[in-house]
Amino acid sequence: MRNNDVLRRIRFIFDFDDSKMIEIFGLGDRTVTRAEISDWLKREDDPAFKAILDTEFAAFLNGMIIEKRGRKEGAQPVTEERLNNNLVFRKLKIALDLQADDVLEIMQRADLRLSKHELSAFFRRPGHKHYRECKDQALRGFLKGLQYQQVEPDIKK
Repeated sequence: MRNNDVLRRIRFIFDFDDSKMIEIFGLGDRTVTRAEISDWLKREDDPAFKAILDTEFAAFLNGMIIEKRGRKEGAQPVTEERLNNNLVFRKLKIALDLQADDVLEIMQRADLRLSKHELSAFFRRPGHKHYRECKDQALRGFLKGLQYQQVEPDIKK
């Protein structure tokens, strides 16, 4: 999925306003303006649309982890140069402090059924023999399930 699409969905799911988005980017050691956020959230057919770079989006996701879970002791995570669906999925899982069962339940809300083994394959290191690339459909299903969870919050937040 495109970073802009995921950013747009996260903003909608958690009802973040511009100030909150700026604050979260700041927690990820990235200074952004309201205008940049506005351009990143526009649709691709809008002339003012700008694609958010992987490093910028990684800073947002790192900031979201800090926002939801607190800053960890010691050295802070390095902002990744390249993102893929697996990393985005992992960072969201960490930020929301979700266990495998929680993720599977969220995905079932979006009518996407996975086994624990299939799910764990998304979070393995590339090169591991059981590593599996997270396709757009899986990440989209997770985000859709999160949206449903916000409407019917009967599992862990």
